[in-house]
Amino acid sequence: MARVLITVHLAQVLMLLGLGLGVAVEQREECAELNNTSLQEYRQGHRAQHRVQYLLLTRENPDCPSLFSPDTPITHRQQTPFSCSRPTKIIIHGYRALGSSPSWVTKLARAVLRAEDSNVLVVDWVCGASFGYMQAVDSYKEVALQISGLIKKLQVREEPRPQGCGLESFHLIGVSLGAHVAGFVGTMFEGKIGRITGLDPAGPMFKKTDLFNRLDPSDALFVDVIHTDSDFFGISIPIGHVDFFLNGGRDQVGCTRPRLSLSYGYVICDHMRALYVYISSLNGSCPLTGVPCPSYEDFLQGRCLSCQGPCPTIGVLNNSGVTASPLPREPKIFLLTTPEPPYCAHHVLLEVRVSRLERSAKLEVTLREDSMATKVSFLIKKDSVVTSRVLALSSPLCQLDSIQLRSTTPASTSRDTSMVDSICITPIPASRAGALRVNNFDVRRGDAVVT
Repeated sequence: MARVLITVHLAQVLMLLGLGLGVAVEQREECAELNNTSLQEYRQGHRAQHRVQYLLLTRENPDCPSLFSPDTPITHRQQTPFSCSRPTKIIIHGYRALGSSPSWVTKLARAVLRAEDSNVLVVDWVCGASFGYMQAVDSYKEVALQISGLIKKLQVREEPRPQGCGLESFHLIGVSLGAHVAGFVGTMFEGKIGRITGLDPAGPMFKKTDLFNRLDPSDALFVDVIHTDSDFFGISIPIGHVDFFLNGGRDQVGCTRPRLSLSYGYVICDHMRALYVYISSLNGSCPLTGVPCPSYEDFLQGRCLSCQGPCPTIGVLNNSGVTASPLPREPKIFLLTTPEPPYCAHHVLLEVRVSRLERSAKLEVTLREDSMATKVSFLIKKDSVVTSRVLALSSPLCQLDSIQLRSTTPASTSRDTSMVDSICITPIPASRAGALRVNNFDVRRGDAVVT
């Protein structure tokens, strides 16, 4: 007891000394953190699985999240940096297989704040999202109802929010299963939420379900979606006003399979690429712009080279830059990326025109830029005149160093010379003014190089 009293008296003395000397005594609050949970805690019961907390970050506290609750007394709420004069971004994570908190949250929140002065609320539902995927799916609507309750309370007009927060000022950003949580929140408000962004929305148990149970264009005034793992963890169908399919929506460049064993990082690499591409777009390093097209194969063959109006762009642009009215529903937007951040690619259409060909032949074209090389192989059929392919360059076309052509037709079947009349490389969206054209190639077995 005496030791406790001494501690209290010392604290009081230090405070008085600080006041007497005019020294500011700062009482630092600890930064809030997302929960982690264990398999043992998960097995203890269902009640804890629905525990949800909210972390608030703004430009005033970008590195130190604070716990946020609309139930906090008004006198205490006035001390938080939350303001209805700013838009509110709500980040919702998805399934957590190992019970750990998502490590990417801070990076995404900072990117959001860098792009726009806003309130960033991170929804922490790790306890309900961990271990059993089926159980996490069973929990997502309960979490959505809690988030809906939060938004309703923020709409109330009272000090320090005399105007309340309008529904159109809310932007929900859902990752994987979190995208469908965001969609159900939007359903609760009859689609009057301002915007929902789905980052590779979860596919298992959602692809064949009805619209009420998954994210769809009616859930917000604008819904944009990024697809990167549509053949495994992500959903393969378009579910927004604008759906970006990166590299066809599957098998992302840079997600290479390890030689020895499968790692968790490799397994989720395609799925998480949507998140990291979105973060890159918010950082504004370069535009990530796509072109609408019926299918990925049509896009790669150069059948979709332009947009009606501005081409859709990933990021915070209003309606992703789409100016059409009414907004489109579920169009597929295709774009290629590079293997590493900032992932932006310069799309070009490579056209090979053949003037003389007695039989089918194989041709390999390599575009070199600095230390990078982009290769594409063509099967040129006997009756073909023009063969085309969309490619991704890491640098603008004007920085192209050389074009290398090589015949890969087996010697046993190659009795003649394949004469390539010309090669034309055109930037996409199409602009013939910036096209590069090279004429008169004589390609035999070996290489032809133009620098």
